[in-house]
Amino acid sequence: MRNRVAIKNHHEEIHLITRRCIAALILMIILITLLVIRLSSLQLANHDLYTTLSKKNWLDLVPLEPTRGLIYDRNGVLLAENVPIFSLDVEPYKIDNIPKTLAAIAKVVSLSDDDIVQFQKQLKEHRRFDKVTLKVRLSEAEVARFSEVAYRFPGVLVQAHLLRHYPYNGTLSHVLGYIARINMDELTDIDPSNYSATNNIGKLGIEKYYEDELHGTVGYEQAENDASGEPVRVLNRIKPIPGKNLYLTIDIKLQTAIEQALSGHRGAVVVIQPATGQILALVSEPTYDPNLFVAGINEKDFQALQQAENRPLYNRALRGLYPPASTIKPYIALTGLDYGVTDPNFTIFDPGYYMLANSTHKFHDWRRHGHGVVNVTKAIIGSCDTYFFDLGHKIGIQRIDDMLARFGFGQLTGIDVDEELAGVVPSPAWKQRVKKTSWFPGDTLNTSIGQGFSQITPLQLVAAVSTIANRGQRFTPHLVYFEQEPGKKAVMQESVETAPVTLQNENNWNIVINAMQGVITSPGGTGVLHFGKIPPYTVAGKTGSAQMYSIKHYNSNIEHEDQSVLPEQMRDNSLFVAFAPVDKPQIAIAVVVENETIAAAIARQVLDYYLLGLPTSPIVANSGGSASVAH
Repeated sequence: MRNRVAIKNHHEEIHLITRRCIAALILMIILITLLVIRLSSLQLANHDLYTTLSKKNWLDLVPLEPTRGLIYDRNGVLLAENVPIFSLDVEPYKIDNIPKTLAAIAKVVSLSDDDIVQFQKQLKEHRRFDKVTLKVRLSEAEVARFSEVAYRFPGVLVQAHLLRHYPYNGTLSHVLGYIARINMDELTDIDPSNYSATNNIGKLGIEKYYEDELHGTVGYEQAENDASGEPVRVLNRIKPIPGKNLYLTIDIKLQTAIEQALSGHRGAVVVIQPATGQILALVSEPTYDPNLFVAGINEKDFQALQQAENRPLYNRALRGLYPPASTIKPYIALTGLDYGVTDPNFTIFDPGYYMLANSTHKFHDWRRHGHGVVNVTKAIIGSCDTYFFDLGHKIGIQRIDDMLARFGFGQLTGIDVDEELAGVVPSPAWKQRVKKTSWFPGDTLNTSIGQGFSQITPLQLVAAVSTIANRGQRFTPHLVYFEQEPGKKAVMQESVETAPVTLQNENNWNIVINAMQGVITSPGGTGVLHFGKIPPYTVAGKTGSAQMYSIKHYNSNIEHEDQSVLPEQMRDNSLFVAFAPVDKPQIAIAVVVENETIAAAIARQVLDYYLLGLPTSPIVANSGGSASVAH
């Protein structure tokens, strides 16, 4: 008889079902607990956050762009304005397929390759929720066409903006600078909330240095949206605060007159008011049109500017580093007089060269046969190198450096723009650090006539000659005259006086200034030929000719000093500094012209314009000329 086998184990089934029910119950308790915790988090801990988010479904906070402050010249002539334009802006987070959208937009609004390139560049540099401009300056026809089909492009909108415009084009580009689109580096340095409605920021010049004053403060608009996210009404509005208006010390008529005189040449002219430090004109030629950068310059135009042989983007007035040449001699003379190394009656005989003791090397004067018997006055008037070789050797490089530093050479002047360079006042320590070699007596001689390692900017030159005009009183050069908050009275920016240059004998100022007058008026003065006939006003000046390349090194067979045999880029630079009238200076000027001998002639035109009201005209340079006429 077979044993019966049980098909089911009821007892085991009951235990299995019981275990499963308990596990399901525990899981349900855990899930319910998590749900309660989550609900508590949403309803209690994060109540404010989600209430705000829910409001944002029907409320939107729209930033309002502040009006950028205007810039005027000292007489109220508008130099930088804001003009209304329409732009096509994109909100990337609202668009699923940007390339497809751009292709569709291009059928409605004309988009150039540059527009696309600039847009893609800005897209990478901005946050996902930022508006990015696709095209600037839509025509009225384009605005009308896009408005008809705008419903097909969610996240793309036409907006009215104020665009910066410079009515004088390139005339003030090296003073004003320009504004352009904010880049990635700048995004990390600015307050993003204050620039939430702004795409542009100051890049150079006044626009950059006074960005905080010009930009203003962003405003906000609280708008109620419909179900599609379109605004239906404004619930609240905080008005933006416009930026300050700036009045510069620049005289645009003088600036324009100087540019006309310097037109066609490479160089810089800086004009200053000695009694205040106010800069009346700051010209660097050639120049460029800053309006090209405001809406986004295309790659081709930018490369053309960067690679241009004349370097129009280069601010020669603030960044041009030039040997001061003979314009340094008045300061060397003051050093010798102040330290008692020389006096007005001390003379030397100049045979046309100078030799150090125990040396056979001849340091040649610019005049081959020399100046004969000269004292300090005749040395300045005739720009006698031999006299200053001897004087510089006796003074020593340390005392020369100390005096030049007191006049501001080798230092930033403190002008209210950022592009300035400090230049070089060479010293033994500087040469060891930079050149890794020792200082030699010949280096001192070269420094004494403004050659060798010395480098100055035109701005430093005019600040230093202003100090001579003021007989030691110094002011920080500055470009802003008044600041004006919206609806308020303009506030004048006070001139800042810096440490004066004091001499042991105040009469030494008169000795040097009288000699500088002789540069213009004496028969042997180096300024007579190029400055022209004696003007009806008193003027003190000094010429300079900075050697760029030795003719004998260029061609050892050439004995004469005719610069015309050299390629243009190798010819000497000409320099000229002056102030007038001598007794009560109204104007001081520094001129540097690259590879031409016309600096004094340009200065004469500027002084005649400012003091006599005579017009300026472009100067036609000679083909090179003799190097001896510009020292």
